[in-house]
Amino acid sequence: MSGRKGGKKKPLKRPKKQAKEMDEEDKAFKQKQKEEQKKLEELKAKATGKGPLATGAIKKSGKK
Repeated sequence: MSGRKGGKKKPLKRPKKQAKEMDEEDKAFKQKQKEEQKKLEELKAKATGKGPLATGAIKKSGKK
């Protein structure tokens, strides 16, 4: 009986990610994404205040 044969093996440790320096292009891209996300959240909040979009329609059943 040598060592562990069955069961889970320990996962290999990954080296820690080094913080990469952001250049101006990356900063501009991140800023643009934040602004778009903000606009999307505002539109969602505006849309939830209203009722259902399809109103007043008569639903027909398949029966005659």
